[in-house]
This record gives sequence, C-alpha cells and structure tokens, in this order.
Amino acid sequence: MDNFILKFPPNTELTNDELFEFCSANRDLQIERNNKGQLTIMSPSGGLTGYIHFKIYMALTHWYEKNKETGYVFDASVGFRLPDGSVLAPDAAFVSKNRWKELSKEDQEKFPPITPDFIIEVRSKSDSLSQLQSKMMNWLNNGCLLAWLIDPIEEKAYVYRKAGLIKTINSFDKRLSGEEVLPDFGLELNKLK
Repeated sequence: MDNFILKFPPNTELTNDELFEFCSANRDLQIERNNKGQLTIMSPSGGLTGYIHFKIYMALTHWYEKNKETGYVFDASVGFRLPDGSVLAPDAAFVSKNRWKELSKEDQEKFPPITPDFIIEVRSKSDSLSQLQSKMMNWLNNGCLLAWLIDPIEEKAYVYRKAGLIKTINSFDKRLSGEEVLPDFGLELNKLK
C-alpha cells in the first residue's frame, strides 16, 4: 500500500489542535502533515521494518540509559510540529534536555513544536526513496542537526547534516556515529540484518 493523501474541500485547513484531535481519534493510523497542509496517511510497516525499528530502539535505549542527562529519545508515534507548519513523525528522534524543558507541559503532551536534534527514518517496501530523501531535507531545513536515512532494501544508509547529504554508506558492514549530537552513540548496521 502506498501513502495516501487525504482530500479536503478548498480552503480547509486543520489547526494544530484540530489535527491533534483528528489523529487521536484515529490512533490506528499514522498521519503526517506536510508544509503545504496536506495530510498523508502512512502505510503500516512490514515485519522486517518493524524488526529493524526494534533493533534501533534497543541501541538507542542502551545509549540513553547511560546518557539520560543529555535529553530525551522518542519513538515513531510522536509527531513533531516543525517551523514550516508540517507535522512529521520520524522512526526515532532525540531532543536535547534544555530544548525540551523550554516547552510547556501542554506542548509536550500534544505535537511538540520543536525540531528534533537527531532523527532516524527507515525505508520500508512501501516507501519511495526519493520521497524519503525529500523528507530528510525537510527535517534539515527545519533545523535538525543530524539525520540518518537507513535503507535496508538496498543495504545503504544516508547521513545528513545542516548542509544536506554528506555521506552515503554503501553497505551494512559500517557503523553510523551520533557524532557530537549524540556523543558515544553508534549503530552497527550489520546488526539490522
């Protein structure tokens, strides 16, 4: 199943609160809003992608247990409200403690109006690589410092920084580094097989 863009009558746009309520009423769907205000229903992940998400969460959890003072780690269920008006939910994210603490409790409980410092997106069979690469640039354009696009289909990984795509890893025998954004965090790509 491909991603599906919902159609609304002209000049119809949901406020942030209405979007949150709409998503809450449809918890079984993963819904994102792009910077044009279009709502996209994302296809569920397959089993292999879910397994890869789990392995990534395990690695992030292991790192987080030793680095709790640095910030907060989030799973794919969190939609972040970005400066360009989009609401995107990465497969995994990290927000530094100081930045997260600046948000009100109400903002933390809904779609946090903050761009994560670090995100991971994992390509599944139903994802278009070019659309995911465009999404990665959207993350960067909204202030994300480090982003990884992991493609288990081609066994490649793409590392993005503020300047855009900076490195393509052409095999799963390498290690990705959290660099200065997530010090001491690394992901052995061969463990995702």
